Amino acid sequence: MAKERAGGLLVVGDSMFFIHRARLAELAVMHRLPSVSTQTQWVEAGGLMSYAASLPDIYRRAASYVDKILKGAQPGDLPIEQPTKFEMVINLKTAKALGLTIPQTVILQADKVIE
Repeated sequence: MAKERAGGLLVVGDSMFFIHRARLAELAVMHRLPSVSTQTQWVEAGGLMSYAASLPDIYRRAASYVDKILKGAQPGDLPIEQPTKFEMVINLKTAKALGLTIPQTVILQADKVIE
């Protein structure tokens, strides 16, 4: 990516990338690549930011489906739902290392900020 002068790195939710998230985040910073992921753990490992559906919210909603099914509802009769709560996490330490300034308006919208 550095050789091809990529402008950034998008890390998808894959177990291979998850296992190596710390090393990938380190390489991204070393090569001055802003990085975005769908996993909060990416930002905690040193990535720049993540934006994705809230997993705790999805799990809670899934539990309500299980409850309805256990009470006799037919799975095929239950409506398909889409996520309604999303979370944004920003790593300001990584932003600083990349020489980026995150606007205050974006920081205020974040659900979690790592400093």
